[in-house]
Amino acid sequence: MTTVASDAECVLEAGNHLGETPLWSVAERALYFINCENPPQVHRFNPDTGAHDTWAMPQRVGGIALRANGKLLVVLADGLYDFDPAAGDLALRCASPLPAHVSLHECTCDRQGRLWVGAYDHNFTPTTRDARDGAYFRLDGDCLTRVVDGISVANALAVSADGRTLYLADAPTRMVQQLDLDPATGAASKRRDFTRLPDGEGFVDGACVDTQGGYWLAAVGAGTLRRYLPDGTLERTLNLPVCNPTNATFGGPQLDTLYVTTTRLPLGADPAANGGIYALRPGFAGVPEPLLAE
Repeated sequence: MTTVASDAECVLEAGNHLGETPLWSVAERALYFINCENPPQVHRFNPDTGAHDTWAMPQRVGGIALRANGKLLVVLADGLYDFDPAAGDLALRCASPLPAHVSLHECTCDRQGRLWVGAYDHNFTPTTRDARDGAYFRLDGDCLTRVVDGISVANALAVSADGRTLYLADAPTRMVQQLDLDPATGAASKRRDFTRLPDGEGFVDGACVDTQGGYWLAAVGAGTLRRYLPDGTLERTLNLPVCNPTNATFGGPQLDTLYVTTTRLPLGADPAANGGIYALRPGFAGVPEPLLAE
């Protein structure tokens, strides 16, 4: 395992309270991301022009997925909504089946464009660690199909480049798990442990993959991105100039720039924790973000 300092630089002082779900739109040559709360927002940033657009959301936002023609699907606390940035219109597609204290949260699309979405149980605290009313779902048509139960805080969602492995985590366990994913049917099976983040090395947050099979995990609170091989071997650790990375995605014309969202939450002693967007060139490339299957 190699530990190296990265060349990451802040490319946008977004000021996010809790930046998350960065997605690169190949068609728009732009980076989408969210601020989950305080206030809930969807953002779009064009690195070439510096243009930065922001859309306010009516409640906590957990994630987004790209649709055709510049449209999005937005994961709000109480359901999935179709969103047209040009018009600013939200339309409910699917209501959450979870109780009010559980918000739909992190999401990703598999290589066929199926949406996978987790949840966050707001009753989970350092003293009430048995709150596990969250779950992971697959969107089938306009219905959410429950796949994994007993989740406190869904994180680390990603799909391997070949589309056959789903990564996910219940963040408080510090454990990332794998499931076999059937590309034809979307069936997920054989849930198993993949890697556990050691004590004192941050907390499990968002993730992405590269074309060579690497799985990149943001260790929030530790200021690192950790690249794992498909067998769970930690291949390298990149040190960042900010302690609170929350998620990452590959973007740019060659998909070889790694964009990293961050949070201002006090998860580490770091005056640079400004909620900005960072970019670096790690020597790997990502796969194009799938559009949501309609």
